[in-house]
Amino acid sequence: MRVVKAKHAGACYGVQRALDMALEAAGRTEGASTLGPLIHNPQVVGELAERGIRAVESVDAVDHGSVIIRSHGVTPGVRRSVEERGLPIIDATCPHVARAQKAAAELARQCGRVVVVGEAGHPEVEGLVACAREAGGQVAVVTEPADLPDGLPAPVGIVVQTTQTRESLDAVVDALVARGIEPQVKNTICFATRQRQEAAAALADEVDAIVVIGGRNSSNTTRLAEICAAACSRTHHVEAPDELDPAWFEGCESVGVTAGASTPEAQIAAVVDRLEAW
Repeated sequence: MRVVKAKHAGACYGVQRALDMALEAAGRTEGASTLGPLIHNPQVVGELAERGIRAVESVDAVDHGSVIIRSHGVTPGVRRSVEERGLPIIDATCPHVARAQKAAAELARQCGRVVVVGEAGHPEVEGLVACAREAGGQVAVVTEPADLPDGLPAPVGIVVQTTQTRESLDAVVDALVARGIEPQVKNTICFATRQRQEAAAALADEVDAIVVIGGRNSSNTTRLAEICAAACSRTHHVEAPDELDPAWFEGCESVGVTAGASTPEAQIAAVVDRLEAW
């Protein structure tokens, strides 16, 4: 069975940067905590815990050591809470997320109303919403045009969760234009996300089956799996090679492999090795 890896797959710059910062902190500090998982990859979070970097749900749970702000960023209020407690901050916010937060605040000041295209409750989206509200904006979170509030008046600004698809953004923009509203759009979709989505879609068209590697709590990995499934019915989302089932690939001459932006290269290599051994 031929194993083909997607042209673009695995850990993006922001994720790798966060991992490097966390590992550096593990080597030079007496314990550190991340506010929520550093990245959406359970295996990586477990490995960091073994090195003394624990994931906590609130600032109140930190009584010593540095606080690492995860790649998804935090709300301005959470950052202030850390500062007020006098805890050292290691800011591992992805630069693309930081840019989106700045855009959300700018749109709030300019338009007064901000639509965030993204998943409600996702930590990155919570940060975008908080930044816009702190800048005085009214905010709505939508995943599709049907989620847009009725009677939304102009002017309207739009900012996007970095891991969303361009198609999702375009659909919301088109729906507002159909209402007679020309929104001010800040396209904050990460280029690396788009690269991975396009490469996964292209590969899914060429192979008999495809494996998507990454945390099930990772929105960008889940979206990759959805994109692949639309083109290849034999799409399988796994976090580790032990989840692979040989029965999935019966009769396959080729299998593709892709991975979300929160998936380190070592995890991809482990899955490829298992597939190639069959």
